[in-house]
Amino acid sequence: MTDPMTAPRPQLWILRHGETEWSKSGQYTGLTDLPLTVEGEQQAVEARKVLDQVDFDLVLTSPLRRARRTAELAGYPDAQHEPLAVEWNYGDYEGISSDLIRKDNPEYLIWTHGVPNGETLDEVAARADKIVARVLESGLDNVLIVAHGHFSRILTARWLELAPAEGRHFILGTAKVCTLGWDKRTPAIVRWGL
Repeated sequence: MTDPMTAPRPQLWILRHGETEWSKSGQYTGLTDLPLTVEGEQQAVEARKVLDQVDFDLVLTSPLRRARRTAELAGYPDAQHEPLAVEWNYGDYEGISSDLIRKDNPEYLIWTHGVPNGETLDEVAARADKIVARVLESGLDNVLIVAHGHFSRILTARWLELAPAEGRHFILGTAKVCTLGWDKRTPAIVRWGL
């Protein structure tokens, strides 16, 4: 029988998808299924250099094509589609930049104000919690998830056992790699934005 105090703890690796036209322009891109730009494809290929050093027991990807293509170019064409890993549904703010929203509401922050007719922050966090639980219960060493900017930041907050709004502190560029792991038994960020 394995002692839970000394049992190995999984690491969750995150790869944000490469650049799209909307990520480049700062427009909220939730469920709109945009392709990668040429630069985004190159970013995904470059991410492979970081990920090649790791033997992953499980690779998950958002089913949206920008994430699937990033997974493919990073060396994981057979990544398992994980519907819970889609980006925040931005509702009425889909395709709009926060700068434009702030013209009408200078105090606007998605983390505190949310989005009209889309998902709440708590709904996104509930999806992230299910992924965290799956990884923690998996008994695997290394899991990679290819996902999206806001979702990955919320996933990180939940891994760290923080409120989902604390994801606002974790800036994550396109096609950047992060590792969530442990400081002894405390959930921690091991690497960020490689």
